Amino acid sequence: MRYVSIMAGGSGTRLWPLSRKGMPKQMLGLVDGTSLLRLAFERAVLVVPAENVFVVTGAPYADAVAAQLPELPVANVLGEPVGRDSLNAAGWAAAVLAARDPDAVVAQLTADHLIRPAEEFARVLDRAFRLAEADAGALVTLGVVPTWPHTGFGYVHRGEPIPGFEGACQVLEFTEKPSRDRAEEFVASGQYWWNAGMFVWRVATFLDQLRALCPANYDGLRDLAAHPDRLAEIFPGLPKNSVDYAVMEPVSRGLGSAHVVSVPLDLDWRDVGGYPSVADLLPHDDDGNAVSGQVVCVDARGNVVMNTDDDSVVAVLGVEGLVVVHTPGATLVVPADQTERIKDVVAAAVAQVGPAYA
Repeated sequence: MRYVSIMAGGSGTRLWPLSRKGMPKQMLGLVDGTSLLRLAFERAVLVVPAENVFVVTGAPYADAVAAQLPELPVANVLGEPVGRDSLNAAGWAAAVLAARDPDAVVAQLTADHLIRPAEEFARVLDRAFRLAEADAGALVTLGVVPTWPHTGFGYVHRGEPIPGFEGACQVLEFTEKPSRDRAEEFVASGQYWWNAGMFVWRVATFLDQLRALCPANYDGLRDLAAHPDRLAEIFPGLPKNSVDYAVMEPVSRGLGSAHVVSVPLDLDWRDVGGYPSVADLLPHDDDGNAVSGQVVCVDARGNVVMNTDDDSVVAVLGVEGLVVVHTPGATLVVPADQTERIKDVVAAAVAQVGPAYA
C-alpha cells in the first residue's frame, strides 16, 4: 500500500525571528495565511488517504501539527524528542510502517516546499510510486532542472532513460551539496538535476540499505518500532546524519543493494528556506520592496520588510537591499546578501539575552 511521510521537524533558523522554537517556519501562515505543513498535507491526500499520511516532527510541535491537520490520526504524528537529522526521521517512519505493512511504499516529503500546481505534483508522485512498485531495488528521487549553481542542494547525474516512465532516468551519481566550482560544472553540462529532497521507496528496500550502511541507526530504529515506549531512551542515541549523505550518495556509487533513479519535477518548485524565497511569496510595491503587515517604505528599494505586530508600524527610509523583520518578541535587520548568517544572530541572541529568544 502507498503512504506519505512528511518531515516537519526543522526549527527554521534562517527565518528567525518569524520562525521560533515555539512556532517553526513550516507552521507559519506564509502562503496567504496557510502554512507550508498544511499545503504539504493537502498535496499528500491527492495521492493517498489521510489515514496513510504520517508527520515526523519535534515533540514540542506535535499538538500544533494535530491542530493544523485535524484529519490526521493522532497515532500518525511521530514526535522526535530531539532532532537527529533526516536519516532518522525517514528511518523512524519506515520502521513504523514496516511493522504495520511489510509491503509499504512510502513517499518521503518535506514541509518546507511550495509546489504548484498541486495536481501536477500528484501526477509526478504517482509516477514515482509506480516506478518504486515496479522496481523493488529503486530509491526514487524527484529531480528539478537547475536554474543556477546552488551549493545548498544535492545534484543527480542523469543516466539512461527508464522505458515506460515519462522523463525518468537512471542516476549515475548523487552528489550532495557540491562546491561552487562543481555546481557550476554540473549546471553548465545540462546533465544534472537538483535533488528536491523528496523520495519514494519500498520501506523494506530503504531499511535494507540502513542495515548495510548505517547498522547502528537500523538497530536503534528497529528497537524503537518494537518498543515505542522507549522513545526518550533510544532516539537521542541514534547517530545523526542525513538521508542524502548516509544513503543516497553511497548507494549511487555502488554500495548497498539498491540503486538510485530519478523522476523529473517539471513545475513550480520552491524550497522556502530563507527570506529571499519568502520574498517571492509577498506582495511587492512599485519600488520592488516585498512587504507584509503595517509597513511604510520611503525612497527605499529592493527590501524585504515584514511586520507581524499589529500594534506597531515599521518604516524604512533611504535604504536598499535589506531584510527587516519585526515581531512582538524580536527584530532583525540584515543585508539581503547576508541572510545565510542569521543562525549566527540566533546563537548570539541565545548567548547574550537568553534561550527564550531562540
